[in-house]
Amino acid sequence: MSGRRALHFVFKVGDRPATIKFFKDVLGMKILRHEEFEEGCKATCNGPYDGKWSKTMVGYGPEDNHFVCELTYNYGLSSYKLGNDFIGLNIKSSQVLLNAESQNWPIHDRDSSPFVEAPGGYKFYIQDELQPTDADPVQKVALASSNKDHSLKYWSELLGLKVYSQSEKQALLGYADDQAKLELQFIGQKVDHAKAFGRIAFSCPSTQLKLIESEVKAVGGTILTPFVSLDTPGKATVQVVILADPDGHEICFVGDEGFRELSRMDPEADRLLSQALAADQSDEWFSKKGRSKAEA
Repeated sequence: MSGRRALHFVFKVGDRPATIKFFKDVLGMKILRHEEFEEGCKATCNGPYDGKWSKTMVGYGPEDNHFVCELTYNYGLSSYKLGNDFIGLNIKSSQVLLNAESQNWPIHDRDSSPFVEAPGGYKFYIQDELQPTDADPVQKVALASSNKDHSLKYWSELLGLKVYSQSEKQALLGYADDQAKLELQFIGQKVDHAKAFGRIAFSCPSTQLKLIESEVKAVGGTILTPFVSLDTPGKATVQVVILADPDGHEICFVGDEGFRELSRMDPEADRLLSQALAADQSDEWFSKKGRSKAEA
């Protein structure tokens, strides 16, 4: 589909310092930008929570040509229950395995399909190959599907992703050869999103946003957030439409023009994040209220 590209996957994180350490020291990603918000997002970017939250974008390079991770931290929530919806993120990098060894971070299934787990339980599958320097090391994100026919009809016919391969167990889709792919794994049971559910994001020309919304609505699809503008303090305003596929996976389409401006790498990102970590008074704030951090 012309002009569309895969952007990022959203992870809810409870232990922000440990999670940042994992993404930097084990996965070897960079802090691309960090933003703080005083109230919940109009498009539920931080989940169904209306309090203070932060967004930290991490990846191997600029968001213009890399699939990255959005780490969403809701102040006061220390963990989220995992479902079976997110299978894992696949990264081509033998360096990650070396990093994990040096950090004494557990490597699971080392001899077959090695993976490491982030704090919170999210899995990152590692291809034991030289990390590319002229391409994105992130190869694909894998999500669970309860019904092959329904999923392929939605993602391929309705949203326009190309089917690169398929079998009875899985299918690989994407918008372009040089972009990270979406892998659907057909698990033969209901997809449970629990509380840790994430969101996959794509960009498209802004003129396509309302068309996407109307096409999904015309076939009875789920619109979680109709066309809306989102503000980021001191940065660009973007327009988004939030959908849900037949299994309830959240999908964000954002106008490419505004997003390219919003997503520029911020040279102050590390400093802003360090400042936020040092100033995180969530434990103190909750203790004053006679409450404690809770699991979502």
